[in-house]
Amino acid sequence: MSNEGTTLTPPGLRLVFALPGIVVLLLFFTLPLSVIFIEAVSQGGSAFGRLFEDPVFWRGLRGTLVLGTVAPVVSVAVGTVVAMHLSRLNQVTRTGLLFVISLPLTFSGLIVAYGFILVFGRAGFVTLLLAELGADPAFVGGLLYSPAGLGIAYTYYLIPRVVLVVLPALINFDKAQIAAARSLGASALRAYFDVLLPQILPSLIAAFCLTAAVAIGAYGTALALVGTQVNILPLMLYSKISETGSDFPAAAALSVVLMGICCAVISLAEIATQRPRTTTTVTGSE
Repeated sequence: MSNEGTTLTPPGLRLVFALPGIVVLLLFFTLPLSVIFIEAVSQGGSAFGRLFEDPVFWRGLRGTLVLGTVAPVVSVAVGTVVAMHLSRLNQVTRTGLLFVISLPLTFSGLIVAYGFILVFGRAGFVTLLLAELGADPAFVGGLLYSPAGLGIAYTYYLIPRVVLVVLPALINFDKAQIAAARSLGASALRAYFDVLLPQILPSLIAAFCLTAAVAIGAYGTALALVGTQVNILPLMLYSKISETGSDFPAAAALSVVLMGICCAVISLAEIATQRPRTTTTVTGSE
């Protein structure tokens, strides 16, 4: 067969193109992780023993898992409804709204926290407005600095991630299937649950796991809103490496635990969203 018109890149040239990416991967991913692992086991692994014997760690783990479950669940529910609405719009309108919805992803955690304080804090606009209606400003403003308020702040930048993950699946969904189910006597709710939900379920699982990993590892917003009043692992890690902390092996061990949890969540998404491969067997007579 003729290979005219086909150009093959020499292996050496491909290596030159890949070299910058390899250097960045080694310097900013492999090297830092290696240092963390070495520090965590520098005392024969005793840092893990001190960490697991600390009751504060287990309370922080419980708080992290609760926050990393509730906030993603709420975000997936809200984000799916938003994505369903966007999927029904024309391309121009959808693109404009997606731009607005994606803006929270460009903000740092500190900016998000400061914005919530200005709006929902003890002297925030919404708090003072509710105070005019008879609400207690101390109670309303104090909610922002509680675990519930932290979860609401997390959903602000988790919902856009859900929309971006789920929207392609909804756009590609053939809505004629819903009409066919309705014509066969299924109610609207039953049609959505039996026809739409199974087809977008992998995207929902992927969105949940992605937002859960983000919520479990985030600390900027939590640090700005609640300081160390809420016991979660990222803030516990911050306290170990701040000016008041000195147990760096334990901090490294906690980093390994946090990384392990996030990797487990992402791996769960990869396993759950894998589609079974179908094997087609062709038989014929000789």
